[in-house]
Amino acid sequence: MSTLTIPTASTDTARTVPVVRSRRTLLGFVATRRVVEIVLTVILGVGSGLLFYGSSFGLNMVHTQLAAQNVSFPAAGSPGLSAKEFPDLQRYAGQAVDTGPKAKAYANGFINRHLAAASGGKTYSQLSAASIADPKNTKLTAAVATSFKGETLRGLLLYAWGWSVVSTIALYAAIGALVGFIVMVLVTVGDFLADPKIAAHHIAQN
Repeated sequence: MSTLTIPTASTDTARTVPVVRSRRTLLGFVATRRVVEIVLTVILGVGSGLLFYGSSFGLNMVHTQLAAQNVSFPAAGSPGLSAKEFPDLQRYAGQAVDTGPKAKAYANGFINRHLAAASGGKTYSQLSAASIADPKNTKLTAAVATSFKGETLRGLLLYAWGWSVVSTIALYAAIGALVGFIVMVLVTVGDFLADPKIAAHHIAQN
């Protein structure tokens, strides 16, 4: 007498459950990774655009404001810019002060030296204190006025230079963010194309 063995439902269920769980786990991982990639791509793209805009705005503002002042370095070979006294400024001879680096050079290399010569190396606060102590000294009064005007102009020029540095750093950061954006776009597109094949292969093995 033969015995017929009928497969039980539990055997099929035991084989199906790991496959279903594997699919769910893989699909969850793929979905999470895609969301992260898309978010990073958007952040890098928007950040790059904002940094480029901020950099362009800052550099243009510095150029516009400096150009409006019509400040220029003395011509080459002129007594006001002798090679002996201003060796580091010869490359700017005759040029308009319309960029951050030029503003810094004019402020520290040109104005500061003239102020030091006119004030005997004393600062505005020192001259002002001396003038208050000796109010009838017209020479001190004139030196205070000269020092105040010179230091004010020097401060404004250095302020413009500072903003140009910040804008330049923003430009470098924008380029870095743009490179990251391009990389993330390629990675995201590549994953969208590769994930279905990887998922099918993984599930087939189970």
